[in-house]
Amino acid sequence: MRRPSHPTDVPASPPRPGNLPHEVNRFVGRAAEVTALVAALEAGRLVTVTGVGGVGKSRFVARAAAHVPRELCPDGVWRVELADVRLPELVEYTLAEALGLTDHTTRPPRQVLVDHLAERGIVLVLDGFEHLVDACAALVRDLLRAAPGLRVVAVGRRPLAVDGERVFPLAPLTPADAAELFADRAAALLPWFERDGRTRVDVLEVCRRLDGLPLAVELAAGRLRALSPGQLVERLDDRFRLLRGGGRDALPRHQTLRTTIGWSHELCTPRERLLWARLSVFSGSFDLEAAEYVCGGEGLAADDVLDVLDALLAQSVVVREEARGGARYRMLDTVRAYGAEWLDDLGDGRRMRRRHRDWYMGLATWCELDWFSPRQSEVAARIEAELPNLRAALEHCLTEPGETYLGQYLAGTLWFYWAGCGRLAEGRHWLDRSVGRDADPDGGGPGAGDLEYEASRLKALWVLGYVAILQGDTVPALAALQECREEAERAGDATALAYAVHRTGCLALVTDDLPRAEEWLRSALADYREIGELNSNVLMGQVELAMAVAFQGDLAQAVALCTDVRQVCEDHGERWTLAYALYVLAYARWTEGRLGQARALLDECLAIDHEFHDLLGTVLALELLALVTVEEGDAAEAAVLQGAAARMWTSVGLPLFGSAHYNAPHERCERRARQALGDARFAELARTGEELGLDEAVARALGSGRRPARAAAVPRPRPAEPVPDTREPATSRTRRGGETAG
Repeated sequence: MRRPSHPTDVPASPPRPGNLPHEVNRFVGRAAEVTALVAALEAGRLVTVTGVGGVGKSRFVARAAAHVPRELCPDGVWRVELADVRLPELVEYTLAEALGLTDHTTRPPRQVLVDHLAERGIVLVLDGFEHLVDACAALVRDLLRAAPGLRVVAVGRRPLAVDGERVFPLAPLTPADAAELFADRAAALLPWFERDGRTRVDVLEVCRRLDGLPLAVELAAGRLRALSPGQLVERLDDRFRLLRGGGRDALPRHQTLRTTIGWSHELCTPRERLLWARLSVFSGSFDLEAAEYVCGGEGLAADDVLDVLDALLAQSVVVREEARGGARYRMLDTVRAYGAEWLDDLGDGRRMRRRHRDWYMGLATWCELDWFSPRQSEVAARIEAELPNLRAALEHCLTEPGETYLGQYLAGTLWFYWAGCGRLAEGRHWLDRSVGRDADPDGGGPGAGDLEYEASRLKALWVLGYVAILQGDTVPALAALQECREEAERAGDATALAYAVHRTGCLALVTDDLPRAEEWLRSALADYREIGELNSNVLMGQVELAMAVAFQGDLAQAVALCTDVRQVCEDHGERWTLAYALYVLAYARWTEGRLGQARALLDECLAIDHEFHDLLGTVLALELLALVTVEEGDAAEAAVLQGAAARMWTSVGLPLFGSAHYNAPHERCERRARQALGDARFAELARTGEELGLDEAVARALGSGRRPARAAAVPRPRPAEPVPDTREPATSRTRRGGETAG
């Protein structure tokens, strides 16, 4: 007898792809507006939600986007936060980052976005674009033309002025909804709060005076720690008269919001106002240690910053958010802008921006050193969280007279992040800018002969060469490395010279000049030993040397080199370079017919690469796993993995560096799989792999070794094929990891 179905037997629908933030408190009101926005998005492909700052646009759009029918966006809803982006040229990088795209080619980022979105059904939320309206308008126009399944919701204080745009003005809350919002936030703050009698009247009056702006209402509710609703009414009346100093041509809503924020500012103590102004130098979120260093001193002791920050948190001036490394803090954009005006009025903006720069240069220096340690993953997460502030520091250095050399130092010091955490394109942007500024225009900083300036520029040059190599852009790479070698020799900088020689060996390796690669790499490793240098870069040089000798047929020496690297990595807790050493060792096990050992090594290698978002290392490991899989007798699964790798290669660049060594494992695997499956079945399974996302492909590859239906492998010697075709890809990859690891 068939058992009746039960609701719990029905499989839950999979979560929709995307990155919409989860709601942390109750969403109040706007039910009709949510329905209307969804309808507008169904009727048109571009809807811009406009309204004054503080009207609740971001929260409202996130709520409405979550209710967009799945058939309208089968590939999810993706939100891009642009408030922290200062430069128009970074809009495309920020969008690619939000979509989880990693691209190591020299393709323009806009082309990468077009290629990704062309065949997808996505709703894209662009939040906070008003200071980048021209760049965003042009980008949205191009993407909508190229991607028929794309729909865009733009969120800002003005329209984009793009053809086909539907403008959706968002009004303040109704009096009833504003009062409900006030009561909800008040009850969260004071559990005994009740809206009855005189309190109800006062709450309605507060909300009316604040024009129903959600930000203003929430700020007012935050003052209930010290004031009653009746006192709020009295003080709001005073502050309206006091703060109506804006231009007469300003919109009333703008005046209302400014009045509300100004009133909250006036209720702060002098030290709270001072910290509010100083915190405005941060871009995006920040942690307590940064706030204490940057904002402490001259009227506010560093030891007192925590207490004052806590007071600002209680008043909703600053928002706390949880991150991997602990609590972080953020100011709403409108609140930060108000603080920035006060900072400029105090005449302290330039000094605070320099302190901000100093902190993040110190952070980058520490992270570079700490990369060669068991804390690599924590370092990667820390830099990821601090990226908006690092961008602000870089921009300050490269625009402030006399500080170009500091920008070169910072861009070069972040090599491990550019190369190892999927940020090659952005790293190239900052390195090109910094190296292109040979001297400071006003002569206020170090000159071309200054040792500190020279060291910063030399570091930026070899890092630029390395990043260009990983992008397959060999001509600029050669020019940067040659300049670095010549200048380092002239200046007697042995460290910069060793790195330039090392990277020149990398360039020879990826351009198939193996004897020259071996010569350069051996020379660099000898120089490293002489100057006492040991870090992820040095170990990566040894892995790259292993690649070079393996490509020339000396597999035993390659294994010995990588076995030594593996031991040193394990001793120091280094994992990034370890992944590339494991790749070479896995290849060696494959050549010996020890497929189980090869798979175990590759599983560890792939897991590390994926953790660090290294697409290059990931796809190399995936290719070799496909080869191992077909050798184990599962041609069908190998075809799927090859399809997944093929999709990844479009972001890495094909043929990789133009090297003949890198395609051999792929070609061998494909040849054997086609022989077993036939061309039609192989193509069908490869298409299945191409449809997998990055996370899905990695998960499938890591699980493929546990599939039950697999023929037993028969160990046997490898056919006499050129050594290069096997592990070469891994080796080059290693180089890339090496940059990250130092």
